[in-house]
Amino acid sequence: MPKHNDNKPKGRTTAYAYFIKTCHEQHKRNHPEEKVQFGEFGKRCAQSWKMMSEQDKQYFKDMSERDKQRHDAEMESYVPPKGERMRGKKGHKKDPNAPKRSLSAFFWYCSEGRQRIKAQNPEYRVGDIAKVLGRLWAEADALTKQKYEQMAERDKQRYAQEMAQYKNGG
Repeated sequence: MPKHNDNKPKGRTTAYAYFIKTCHEQHKRNHPEEKVQFGEFGKRCAQSWKMMSEQDKQYFKDMSERDKQRHDAEMESYVPPKGERMRGKKGHKKDPNAPKRSLSAFFWYCSEGRQRIKAQNPEYRVGDIAKVLGRLWAEADALTKQKYEQMAERDKQRYAQEMAQYKNGG
């Protein structure tokens, strides 16, 4: 497990986190002898946040925006130690000219079946459609699967040819 880096800038604070902190400080001032039960306290704060007008929330959003600017400025000059990766950043960027990868047989099946499932069930969301397609694919007969496996094989060959051209500078 990597060690904590003390030189790394402190993370951003959200508007809601500033609100919770303010509520906690106010509660401690009003009830110094009372120990805070964070489960119940958090629920009350969440309810207050939901009921709060956008105008009242703006104060906390401004605090959060200032903290975001602080964090961004600190992160620009931050250099992680060797071996530590920056969160959210990959080691390389994908070349937009590179050929698209080949699709699997299941994805070919989904590309044809998605519109049909959506037409039959317009209330379904993306995840619901994916579950139905997964179940149908699992129940599909060998002849149906063979059709899509052939499509996937042709696409795999297309990708191999395009990658060879791409790597040769074509």
